[in-house]
Amino acid sequence: MIIPQSISFGNCVDGPERPRISKLSGPLIDEGLLGGLAAVVYTYGFLAIEKTLMQEVSTPDLSDQFPQIRALELTLVNYGLIKQFGGPVVTIKCHEDNSLVKQAVSEPGQGRVIVVDGGGSLRRALLGDMLAEQAAKNGWAGLVINGVVRDVDEIAKTSLGVQALGHFPMKTEKLGVGQRDVVLYIGGATIAPGDYVYADNNGVIVSKEALLN
Repeated sequence: MIIPQSISFGNCVDGPERPRISKLSGPLIDEGLLGGLAAVVYTYGFLAIEKTLMQEVSTPDLSDQFPQIRALELTLVNYGLIKQFGGPVVTIKCHEDNSLVKQAVSEPGQGRVIVVDGGGSLRRALLGDMLAEQAAKNGWAGLVINGVVRDVDEIAKTSLGVQALGHFPMKTEKLGVGQRDVVLYIGGATIAPGDYVYADNNGVIVSKEALLN
């Protein structure tokens, strides 16, 4: 169990049996809920947002079990508090402009993963602490970024999966340039919208179908 640094409980919005967290820095993971899955629950005002985490991800085990999967031939760094994550893919292609990333994280994530092809640029960070926090609050499972991030100490405390090539302090331009929901080719693997990605400390794999319940 991951213990949050601070929690204050508010009133339940849907019944007394499920407390909601009104303030936290870090996740509360209640193991044993939802048929063996774990749940991270947030409350913002009167809106309760529940992020459901899948069972433990092991990309080596999944690779052995499903030899048809594809693996990204990249050495990515795990930056978020959530070290194992996965889900259906939303794709973004951009170059040193994270406008579409900002737009995406403001939407309901529904346990999906944003895969960002930043062309491997190391000159501008495509994700910082504020966008990572927004992504976590809105229920995104994580981001896989072919590029760099910044604010890494803050991202390390954020209840989100984040993998990237590295880190760099400078922000991007925001000119609204890029493409969303397009097929990407990253690290020798083709990634299409609606594919599934699974990530852990060993790397990132891609599948046309869900590999975990």
